[in-house]
Amino acid sequence: MQRYSFAKRWRLHVPIAPIVLLALSPIVVLIALATQEPLEFGSRNWRILGNTVGLTALTVLGAVAIGAPLAFATTCLKLRRAGLVLAMLVFPLAVPSYIGAFAYFAATGPGGEIENLFGIAPPEVRGLFGTAWVMTLYTFPFVVLSVRASLLRLDAGLVESGRTLGLTPLGTLSHVIFPRIRGGIASGALLVALYTLSDFATPAILGFDTFTRAIYVEYNAFGLSRAAWLSLQLLLLVLVVLTFESRAKTVRENPGRTLRWNPLPATKFCIFISTTLIWISSVGLPFVLFFIWIKREGVRSFEPSILLHSVVPAGLAAFCAVIVALPLAQAASYGGRTENWMLRLTSFGFGIPGIVMGTALVYVGLHLPWMYQTTAMLVLGYVLRFLPLATGSLREGLDRLENSLSAAARSLGASPFETFRRVKLPLIMPAALSGAALIFLEAMRELPLTLLLRPTGMETLTTRLWQVYEAGYFGDAAIPGLLLIFTSFIAMLLFIRTERLLRLAPEAET
Repeated sequence: MQRYSFAKRWRLHVPIAPIVLLALSPIVVLIALATQEPLEFGSRNWRILGNTVGLTALTVLGAVAIGAPLAFATTCLKLRRAGLVLAMLVFPLAVPSYIGAFAYFAATGPGGEIENLFGIAPPEVRGLFGTAWVMTLYTFPFVVLSVRASLLRLDAGLVESGRTLGLTPLGTLSHVIFPRIRGGIASGALLVALYTLSDFATPAILGFDTFTRAIYVEYNAFGLSRAAWLSLQLLLLVLVVLTFESRAKTVRENPGRTLRWNPLPATKFCIFISTTLIWISSVGLPFVLFFIWIKREGVRSFEPSILLHSVVPAGLAAFCAVIVALPLAQAASYGGRTENWMLRLTSFGFGIPGIVMGTALVYVGLHLPWMYQTTAMLVLGYVLRFLPLATGSLREGLDRLENSLSAAARSLGASPFETFRRVKLPLIMPAALSGAALIFLEAMRELPLTLLLRPTGMETLTTRLWQVYEAGYFGDAAIPGLLLIFTSFIAMLLFIRTERLLRLAPEAET
């Protein structure tokens, strides 16, 4: 680990202190705004709290019930085209959940698209169970990926030893496999819970009253103090999830031979049917509806400037976040207690739901007219919300650097800036691109923050979808929806590509 003198540590803290204060400012603003009126916790609060907790619990249970078995199937069973099956299961991450909610809202119930096509009206996907179903379809890949990572670290020799000692397959699963993957299950479940708590559009479109929807209603009614009070309550739930997430641990083992079993033909058939039905429900339905609407309505109602208004702020946010994250990652790579605490404080912004961050920044904008409803304010909101994504990627890249390279450059007379530009920067570029791709992806998909902070008259892909939902002109959602899925898919490919480059980077010295 690299060691710094006290003077150098102080020079590291100076540039990141304003970043830490800026990252915490939305919480301070919300507290100040909420205390402007008498605070009360009435029956409506209890109902919203129960709805939010109930939706989160059902979504987590559904995501684990679907994701954990499919993770086991794609990792430990010998399947033909296992890579294709895994890609089909992970692809829903490229589809924002509110697009799925929009598709189910338009397709189900009396007068929906399914009834128009087949003459049969399926039940409406609405309320608690309908919202939990849609949220599950787009969050279970978190569980698949986290459990799969745990299974890849599982040594097949342990399982074979348990079978040799007389354990049944069920006993082997419960006594050998489950204790070693429960950390992965917990990590995936907590990510699902955090996503569900933060989501605004999915419960709003499907008519279910949660904290995020109530905050937006209060904001539209000019009740900023009430919106801030509800935001603080939601933040407490998010803080509980983040606390559990920080304590979720996975058993660390030296990976040996990966577990591989030959499944029965009936098992293969069940896996194939399950994967196909899930893919049709999460990805196929929106695609089919969008192409039907394009054929029916055409593309005349879509303005190309909408795509530009989405790409430019997201690109600026990705670039600015990487620049801001560099000193944070550099300080965090030192590994001291103070640096780690600073990193945690700046990371809290990612746990703040977009609707909450937007409420705080709207209040700030009202006191700074030159910033209110400008692209700069929108980019600032994106940076504060998604900064931890860039910091995490850059820190991983810096931790992999060999300290001897920088030392050799300095011994040859290179200045600190030249050492960074010619030695460190080329080596951490894959990490920077990985973080930028993630931020671009999230900023392109972010709806509530964009709704609250965008300049007057500026339409993005996400706000266009929201307007189409409110107006009921479903055909106009086809092009924005397809473009959102396409850009998300491209950003995911870039992220995967840069992650592979990052794994090829030189390992840090021990």
